Amino acid sequence: MILETLTQCPVCQSARLNDFLLVKDHTVSQANFRIVSCDSCGFRFTNPRPPAEEIGQYYESSEYISHHDEARDVMSTIYNQVRNYTTQQKIKLLDRTIGKKGSLLDIGSGAGFFLSKAKAAGWQVSGTEPDAQARAIGRGRVGEDIYETIDDPFFANKQFDAITMWHVLEHVHRLNETVNWLHEHLSEKGKVFIAVPNPESEDAQVFKENWAAYDVPRHLYHFSKKAMRQLAEKHGFKVQEILPMWFDAYYVGLLSTRYQAGKTNLPQSIWQGTISNWKGRKSSTGLPNTSSLIYVLEKA
Repeated sequence: MILETLTQCPVCQSARLNDFLLVKDHTVSQANFRIVSCDSCGFRFTNPRPPAEEIGQYYESSEYISHHDEARDVMSTIYNQVRNYTTQQKIKLLDRTIGKKGSLLDIGSGAGFFLSKAKAAGWQVSGTEPDAQARAIGRGRVGEDIYETIDDPFFANKQFDAITMWHVLEHVHRLNETVNWLHEHLSEKGKVFIAVPNPESEDAQVFKENWAAYDVPRHLYHFSKKAMRQLAEKHGFKVQEILPMWFDAYYVGLLSTRYQAGKTNLPQSIWQGTISNWKGRKSSTGLPNTSSLIYVLEKA
C-alpha cells in the first residue's frame, strides 16, 4: 500500500510539521505509524496515513468492538455493559441541551445501539455507517435506513436539530469538508456533539506510545482542546461546552496495559483510570481534561 502524506496541517494549513511520536498499530497490521505535530498551532495527526479507499482493511478485526454486538471476551463484555449506561447519559445530554425531541443524525452509528435508544426516547433518527456489516445490523435494530455516508442524496436538503459523532471525527479523511457539512446541515439553534480522545489527558502522558486511544492508523487526528476550538471557529462554530467522559480512561487503560506489557493488567488499569479522571476533573483552565471529551458546538 502506498500511504498518503499531508504536507500541510489540516487545521491551520501550516507546512511546518515535526515528528512527535511513533506508534504501533496493535489491532491489525502491527506496523508503526508516525504522529506529527504542527509547529504553528500544535495540532497532531497521523502522517503519512492510508488513503480513504484502502483504510477499510485496518478495521478488519474482531477486536474493533463498535462494529459488533456479541460479548466474546471480558473486554467486549465490559464495553457492552458500560455502553448501556453511557448511551442513556448521551440521550439525557441531548434532551438537556436541545430542549426538545427533534431530528437527530448520528454519523458513524456502528451497529445502531445509540440510534435505537434515541428513537425509543422520542427522537426522529437518521444515521450513517460506512461498514456494511455494522450498517446491516443497525438497520435491523433501529428499523430505519442507515446510509453509507453523509454524501447520500437523502441528506441533500436536510437539516437536523442534533448531529452526533461519538468517536468518529478522528476517523474522517475529509476533515474540513466534514465540519463544513455539519454547519450546513445543522438547524439554526441546533447542536453538534463530538466525542474524541484527549491526547492531553493524564493517561496519555503516562502510557505515551502505548496509549490505546492513539489507535493508529484508524485515528487520523489527535485533538487538543485548542485544536478543536480552532477547527470549530474556522467553520463558523463556537464551542458551547466541553464535558468529561469518565469511563474511557478505564477502557483505554485495559488496552494500554496490554500494549505495554503483552497482557492486560486490571489493577493498574483501574488505578491509572482513577488517577487520570481525578487529575482530569478540571485542568488549569477550569475545563475537564479526561481521557476523552465531548465538545458541544453551536453556530457562531
